[in-house]
Amino acid sequence: MDYQRPPVNRGKQAAAASVLAVCIVGPCEGIRHYVYTDPVGIPTYCFGETRNPVLGKSYTTAECKALLTDRTQEAVEMVQQCAPDAPVDVLAAFGSAVYNMGPTIACDVDRSTAARLLKAGEWPRACDQLLRWNKATLPGGAMVTLPGLTKRRMLERETCLKMDAAPAEEIPNA
Repeated sequence: MDYQRPPVNRGKQAAAASVLAVCIVGPCEGIRHYVYTDPVGIPTYCFGETRNPVLGKSYTTAECKALLTDRTQEAVEMVQQCAPDAPVDVLAAFGSAVYNMGPTIACDVDRSTAARLLKAGEWPRACDQLLRWNKATLPGGAMVTLPGLTKRRMLERETCLKMDAAPAEEIPNA
């Protein structure tokens, strides 16, 4: 009798990847309860949140954690839409990267080698591409390597490569 892998519960898979992504994003971003300007000039608050900053507002830890959970879930779901067969660790790593930079890295096959490799299911090669995304454009147009991004991309790559060649991390329907 042939064994057939049970169908994947995409919701459970995304939830597991989101929890793992939060474990990357939280420490990498750090928490700030007020709006500040990040190294590239973007108003930022909480765990690297950039949507609708309110100057002068103080954000509670609970508000920041809720935003982190919601935004990380959104990022993982974007990756899952672009690479629906990706294992949990790949979803988590690229979810962290999307949280940080937006969906280009995981979804724009015209501008990102990583996105092309994800779409093709070439997980280890896609994971290796994370290391290339450690630069930022400063006000004035200069592109520089940021040590914090280099460390983050290394952590994401390490997480990404933990997956098995076959998507054994998939969570079957219960």
